[in-house]
Amino acid sequence: MEAEAAPLINHLSLQPATNIFPTTTPFLAYQGTHHSCNLTVITNGKDEVHGTGVDNVGTTPAALATFLALERLHLDETKTDLLINAGTCGGFQAMGAAIGDVYLTTAVANHDRRIPIPSFTEYGIGKISSLQVDNLSKELGAKKGICTTGNSLDAHELDHFHMNQNEASVKDMEAAAIAWSCELHKTPHFGLKVVTDIVDGDKPTQEEFMENLGTAAKSLQEALPIAIEFICGKGHDEFVGNMWQGKGMNQGLFWDTDTANGRSHGLWSSDSTDK
Repeated sequence: MEAEAAPLINHLSLQPATNIFPTTTPFLAYQGTHHSCNLTVITNGKDEVHGTGVDNVGTTPAALATFLALERLHLDETKTDLLINAGTCGGFQAMGAAIGDVYLTTAVANHDRRIPIPSFTEYGIGKISSLQVDNLSKELGAKKGICTTGNSLDAHELDHFHMNQNEASVKDMEAAAIAWSCELHKTPHFGLKVVTDIVDGDKPTQEEFMENLGTAAKSLQEALPIAIEFICGKGHDEFVGNMWQGKGMNQGLFWDTDTANGRSHGLWSSDSTDK
């Protein structure tokens, strides 16, 4: 959500960027530099179509904002080498999650795209691996796990069945959509999520989410600068293992709520109403 992104935007003194999105979209972008990295943070903006003025959440704005931003940066010959999807999420206590835990995604999948037709079943689940960031996980003291995505805040019996089939540790409303757009651009990606509620707990999701959103947002704001400091100026091989050599980096961070010559660090900030 925009409220989650604001502290980071202010902390890094990022400025509004009006050339990233078409004027017909509600999406917002902010850019600046931090050490050797050039940063872009995006948010999904507010709902104008239905006139509610609430934060745009869910897979539709997430996929579109990510695609348009990556496309624009690529047109500017500023290839984004890494996108970070940052925001809140629901956690599964059966998988060891607790309120306030920081998670880095190992993969994403959908739990509400149920298409029981041969070949379409796998497409509906749409599992996509995240960039493996073991060194960053150690630096943050973060847990790792699969993030399952759906367009509803709550979850019913059939959702729980498919989330279990996805072997999910956390749940949100955007991660799989963001990953899909990244895959189209061949942009590496991972999620940095903070748990606001327990999906398999006994409290109503909306109540627990609102109760813990402030605490989770604070944890997110503590984890993100550490992640940026750790990643900025390093080659991919230094924080994800022996996958790349070299130091040139563009990164992106999408809030569930990423540039110029040299290393670039992009932050795609969109609304993450997890759960």
